[in-house]
Amino acid sequence: MRQGASALAAYPMRSALGALAIAVAVATIVTVVTALEGVRLYAEATTARTFGSDTFVIAQVAGSSRVSRRELREQLARNPPIRRADVRFLERYAEDVALYAPSAQTRAEVSTGARSLEDATVTGTTSALADIRDLDLERGRFFLPTEDVGGDAVAVIGADVADALFPTSDPLTQTMRVAGRRFTVIGVQARQGSGGAGSLDKYVWMPLRAYERAFGAPRTLQVFAKAAPGQPASAAEGRARTTLRAKRALQPGVADTFDVLTPDAARSFVASLSQRIGAAAGPISLMALLAAIVVVTNTVLVSVTQRTREIGVRRALGARASQIVQEILAESLLLSIAGGLAGASAAWALLATLEYALELPLAVAPQTLAIALLAAAGSGVVAAWYPATRAVALDVVTAIRTE
Repeated sequence: MRQGASALAAYPMRSALGALAIAVAVATIVTVVTALEGVRLYAEATTARTFGSDTFVIAQVAGSSRVSRRELREQLARNPPIRRADVRFLERYAEDVALYAPSAQTRAEVSTGARSLEDATVTGTTSALADIRDLDLERGRFFLPTEDVGGDAVAVIGADVADALFPTSDPLTQTMRVAGRRFTVIGVQARQGSGGAGSLDKYVWMPLRAYERAFGAPRTLQVFAKAAPGQPASAAEGRARTTLRAKRALQPGVADTFDVLTPDAARSFVASLSQRIGAAAGPISLMALLAAIVVVTNTVLVSVTQRTREIGVRRALGARASQIVQEILAESLLLSIAGGLAGASAAWALLATLEYALELPLAVAPQTLAIALLAAAGSGVVAAWYPATRAVALDVVTAIRTE
């Protein structure tokens, strides 16, 4: 090991280039693996924030971004809109198995005084939503059943809305304008971050009847649903499907004329996307390792060529072939480990910076670092094999005569 380290120190520039190739390969492996895991964790967290971890959604068409335009047109033609009558029928036959909260959504400008926020997501729903989803209220409360039935002009707002409209004061009990109507703020959500469709902090929640007064009756509703306490999620989903099929008089064997989006379905879409990205990540990492092996092989081969006379003298003085091989393997292994540590450190620093700046789950797992460093060490062994076999195959007399 000392001889290998001395050989590396004798030619620092050449050694640095070999280590750089390994560093790039290791950084590629660590970054790709961590990024893919981050995508998976982000998908799970986003789904939990958007739908709730154990919530499903009933809609005329759910997940429209995952189908083609032609398929979307066919679904819209086949699936009738979900109306209030459908929701009342669902609630009538819920029988303590499922909870339902109809909702409608649009984008609109919200304002107060001279301040305004464009493109806020305004959602009309019922008070039951607070029992279905964790809305994570930081201050205040959600609207009550009496406010829901009466269509009171009250609203719960997200963190971005609160910052834009009330930057220097407490939003609670203050008024804001939505679609030309005044609403009193009764609750403020904690900061949620971003979701699949954008920021989750630009939301305005209001009673569905108040929403209909402001924007008119929605073309269709979507229904958030959840199993009642003590009931399994599968039972709630099955009850919802059976009830709505009965409402629409669908015969056995006829496809549903509505969509049900579960958290697992939403996560599976992102998971399939991650798998597709992962299919390309493997070859990219392998190509980076192969390139590093070629560079390190050339580096060690040049080192062996420059030390041909030294190797010949040592062999003439009794050095065994295995000792020469061990020294060359040690040189390549030290070079690869040094490059691997440098690459892993650089990748860790980059991912930590991105995690802080983008608020994404990009923490490097210890097993990822271990695999990357093992790959670097293995690359060093593979890269040293040809130079080592060439060194021990040298004719001693010819090697001693080399200048």
